[in-house]
Amino acid sequence: MKKNYFNGFLLCGFTGWCIECFWTGLHSLFLTQDKTLRCGTSLWMFPIYGFASFISPISLYLKGKSMWLRGGIYTTLIFLMEYISGSFLRIFHACPWNYSNSRFHIKGLIRLDFAPLWFIVGLFFEKILDTNKKLQVYDKFIHCKNKKNPPKK
Repeated sequence: MKKNYFNGFLLCGFTGWCIECFWTGLHSLFLTQDKTLRCGTSLWMFPIYGFASFISPISLYLKGKSMWLRGGIYTTLIFLMEYISGSFLRIFHACPWNYSNSRFHIKGLIRLDFAPLWFIVGLFFEKILDTNKKLQVYDKFIHCKNKKNPPKK
């Protein structure tokens, strides 16, 4: 069980980093016309994205519910995590983002206009965590099956 949460944490951490690099790379192209698509992130972002793995048990509870409800809950949780982690990192002057220049910011820590993005990202994390669980079950099934019927030499 602990291994599953650890694997989910790693999966979400690395996926979040990749999404952020993709997003900031596109941002550099459209905002500054940088055709190299230069991107950036912070090491702090890995554990922050990793905490998205905790939507896995929540997604089990929400299974069968509407996409709008699930996405709305994930968006709220992402905003909450962003606000809490940003507030904590700000104490140590280590917060890698500052949305103070944005029109729809709250204390420079979250941007309400990012809600559609977080809605999609939350549903995406739900999907990859569900796929990861299915792959783990499949691997265990194959492993058990091979123990009962070891390959012939």
